[in-house]
Amino acid sequence: MLLREAVEARAADVPFLREIAARCLATRRWKGSVVCMLVDAAITSTGVNYFTVVVPRVEEFRRRFVETGEVVSTYDLASAEPARLMEIWRNRRSWRVAQQIAGIFAGIGDDRRALRTWAAGTTPENWRSDAVGRVKGVGINTFQYLRMMGGVDTAMPDRIVRRFINRLLTEAGEAPAEDDLELISRAEEVARAAGRSAVELCFLAWLAQFDDREKIKKYAEILRRI
Repeated sequence: MLLREAVEARAADVPFLREIAARCLATRRWKGSVVCMLVDAAITSTGVNYFTVVVPRVEEFRRRFVETGEVVSTYDLASAEPARLMEIWRNRRSWRVAQQIAGIFAGIGDDRRALRTWAAGTTPENWRSDAVGRVKGVGINTFQYLRMMGGVDTAMPDRIVRRFINRLLTEAGEAPAEDDLELISRAEEVARAAGRSAVELCFLAWLAQFDDREKIKKYAEILRRI
């Protein structure tokens, strides 16, 4: 009960949290564009601010490449000229990550099905030996974020989510999680206890880091839009 109350108190400012998570779990973020999801994950992996840096860059990528038909599939992304992509975001590492992951999914068939099949068929315990996990620059946070967008109700153990989940556990009189795998497991447990999805808790953690309610509403609308 304590966990449920703690989560609901924080979720009160985000009435459409379930909607945001449901679209993620349906692999429908970014209007269902898997290439945008890969670019999102690759830029997010650098640790920059999601709302002020990642979202604007992915939106520009979508306008200039996806909506014009230049980069629509993972095959297109994997074979795109890096110099062209750098016009959007001047971080070679990010594009290498996005293009190498795209290459893993390219040619399998429908991109959405490929991402969802991969996400359901792997686990965080095996991330280091997974084809995506072996891509240089992909850590467990990026791995889990992609699984979330691939329809798996799980959590990414980044520092924001870790701080949020451990605060909830501490408030409920429970010991905080220590390592990444324990954090993922405990986040899923907290979600069940609160009657929420683990994906909801991740997005809520990203929003709850801000004290300003107006900023929370603004960023929640961004998550709702994409």
